[in-house]
Amino acid sequence: MLKLAGARLLEDSDAREVRSVLEADPVAACMVAARFETAGLHPWRLGGELWGFGGLDGLCFSGVNLIPLQGDATAMRAFADRALSRRRVCSSLVGPSEQVLGLWSELASGWGPPREIRPEQPVMVLDTPPQVDPDPLVRRVRPDELDRYLPAAIAMFTEEVGIDPCANGGAAGYRARVAELIAGGRAFARFDGDEVVFKAEIGALSRSVGQIQGVWVHPDRRSCGLGTRGTAAVAERLSAIGRTASLYVNGFNVAARIAYRKIGFEERGVFATVLF
Repeated sequence: MLKLAGARLLEDSDAREVRSVLEADPVAACMVAARFETAGLHPWRLGGELWGFGGLDGLCFSGVNLIPLQGDATAMRAFADRALSRRRVCSSLVGPSEQVLGLWSELASGWGPPREIRPEQPVMVLDTPPQVDPDPLVRRVRPDELDRYLPAAIAMFTEEVGIDPCANGGAAGYRARVAELIAGGRAFARFDGDEVVFKAEIGALSRSVGQIQGVWVHPDRRSCGLGTRGTAAVAERLSAIGRTASLYVNGFNVAARIAYRKIGFEERGVFATVLF
């Protein structure tokens, strides 16, 4: 295995090369690009570190998530060395499937069994107008609606990730995260009275791509087209501000993949996620 020096902490002098790597695949890089474009490479502002390998043949973000964006098996070994030299702080590995699974193969013996591995998550892109009529009742959530929106956000997270985000003292942190999305105009919902019947968020927003996440429909309203038309509405908002809409979906979620294709999303890559 390579020594720790094989993977290095990137600095301001690397910014031009980092930008070039991120712009080469803006959809896959959206989560990292959104941070880099506003915070540069300073770890405190970035909310993590960007690691490089070689002449940026490898690139990896280390923060709340560990996101290996680029690199071969040698780069993944170098990133694993650096990650294993410290306590694990990330809640997941996520990103292009080849890099995530390659990095995980190097980390597994040191980090122990994960809670779940999702090896196939198609990345889908919509760079044309939606092919279904967007739901006109889907709108941005207002800050004063946080308490009405939060139960739906918790339900979505619990269904999708398999754990309650409010468990083990996590309620305040999760509430703050949802409030931040609402304040940024990145949470969308359709309300029926005081109840949310559809929700979705723009989890990452770079200069060219918006990544939709947290798509959820109330259990009593499923199979009625709310998810399809609601997602189309969020994608339309992204198009209106000059962004390409993207998302990634579990490979086993056949119904969602069909719905997204109906909107006009096309599969253009594969992500993987390792959950802790």
